[in-house]
Amino acid sequence: MATDKKDATKEFVFSWEGSDRKGKKSKGDIRAASLAVASAQLRRQGITVLKIKKQSGLAKGGTITDKDITLFTRQLATMMKSGVPLLQAFDIVGKGHSNPAVAKLLMDIKTDIETGSSLSQAFKKFPLYFDDLYVNLIGAGEQAGILDTVLERLATYKEKTQAIIGKIKSALFYPISILVVAFVITAVIMLFVVPAFKELFSSFGANLPAPTVFVMNVSDIFVKYWYIIFSSIGGSIYAFMYTWKRSKTMQHFMDRLMLKLPIFGPVIEKATIARWTRTLSTMFAAGVPLVEALNSVAGAAGNILYYEATKKIQAEVSTGTSLTVSMQNAELFPSMVLQMVAIGEESGALDAMLGKVADFYEAEVDDAVDSLSSLMEPIIMVVLGGLIGGLVVAMYLPIFKMGEVVH
Repeated sequence: MATDKKDATKEFVFSWEGSDRKGKKSKGDIRAASLAVASAQLRRQGITVLKIKKQSGLAKGGTITDKDITLFTRQLATMMKSGVPLLQAFDIVGKGHSNPAVAKLLMDIKTDIETGSSLSQAFKKFPLYFDDLYVNLIGAGEQAGILDTVLERLATYKEKTQAIIGKIKSALFYPISILVVAFVITAVIMLFVVPAFKELFSSFGANLPAPTVFVMNVSDIFVKYWYIIFSSIGGSIYAFMYTWKRSKTMQHFMDRLMLKLPIFGPVIEKATIARWTRTLSTMFAAGVPLVEALNSVAGAAGNILYYEATKKIQAEVSTGTSLTVSMQNAELFPSMVLQMVAIGEESGALDAMLGKVADFYEAEVDDAVDSLSSLMEPIIMVVLGGLIGGLVVAMYLPIFKMGEVVH
């Protein structure tokens, strides 16, 4: 499944220190293609750069994952619900975290807040870890005075989204890992086992069975051109992944293909719809205007077809078209989703209805992944058994025939 799309240009992380238009000192991280681009972006934000350098990570001792951010969000939400002051909450989570990179990030954010920045402004300085959706929700919570509630909704959203992505990855990882293992075993047999049998059969002085001859010929190709075969496969995979990330044409093709796959397609579609509706529900419930919320939903869709459809929906909604009609025009959403959205718009409970749709599709993904695991096991056993068993039988056929002659 395609993840959020990046720019075609390779980007790096730059750590900077500087001062804003009021002379207030601040620091943070920024993603850019080069040092010059990073400096230009900071100048546009009104930052006078005093120091900037490229780095591979935020701090020594570990990297920051989405799981770290999800856990931090849940901890911050819990402490604020319990009445712990914001700065003290950052201090507790930061000093108690086992990952030094996360601890440094939280201390940097805490420093920004102490110097007068709002929480959303402090998060905005670290786009590597806090996307527009996250920043917009925090900003809406601060303006409405319900930051603790928004943090709780945001933590729930990230936990559910992460669970869905994990389910899809586990469903795809199993067959891919089996295919890799099957290829490695086949390569070992072709490179080491078959040549040993070939040397043995050369003394038979009789015609070998056709399957044996075929396997031996394939083995000869492997032995002679193994470096070309392995480098070609590795290069093809790298080129494919590189093109997939950077070519919109390839993204269109792969995302459309992923949705139409016989077994995995329906699961990926349900996961995408669950993520789409969960994001919009969370944004709308936090008081973010619908048009602005749809902008974040597009970025979180995880599929370029849904990204482009969401942008069209946003354009239609901004001109006065209802959300239901706009979604219907996109021709990507099942009728059940459209009916629930229509009910939500009519009753004024759109966020609640979208949340129920997300719950339904998340449960559907759970059931589908469980069914996939049960379905894939016998299929994989048959494929592996047929491949490895066929190779073994092909190599033992001459021995069986010789045994018949001796008998």
